[in-house]
Amino acid sequence: MSFGRGVSPDERAAEGRIDEEMHDLVTQLTNEITWHMKERGLSRADLAARMGVSPGRVSQILGGGENLTLRTLAALSCALDAHLDLELTSPKAGDAYISRGTAAEAAPTANQHALPRAQHQGNAPARGEPRRR
Repeated sequence: MSFGRGVSPDERAAEGRIDEEMHDLVTQLTNEITWHMKERGLSRADLAARMGVSPGRVSQILGGGENLTLRTLAALSCALDAHLDLELTSPKAGDAYISRGTAAEAAPTANQHALPRAQHQGNAPARGEPRRR
């Protein structure tokens, strides 16, 4: 993205939030993959063989420097004999990019979970943290 003419401060702020969210997602994903590999005693070469890709491709994935397709995520899930769960939640009250005007706006709607994820799902890891069992 260019920060030259025509780019508003709001657009720059939105890009910053997107970059931060992307970093968090990549960290969480690579932590989960690494945890599952260790849990199953798999090397990068083993994972690559299970996925039908080169070990270099697995290194690229674990390096986190690229967008992954849903197909690649599905291949990772199958190769790790695991299931990838996705959850889209409302940000917590302490997150920096939230702007809530009133308490009524902060109350969960019918489509939102009232309990934080960790309480709702038992021992779910904090965002970006590897799963511990």
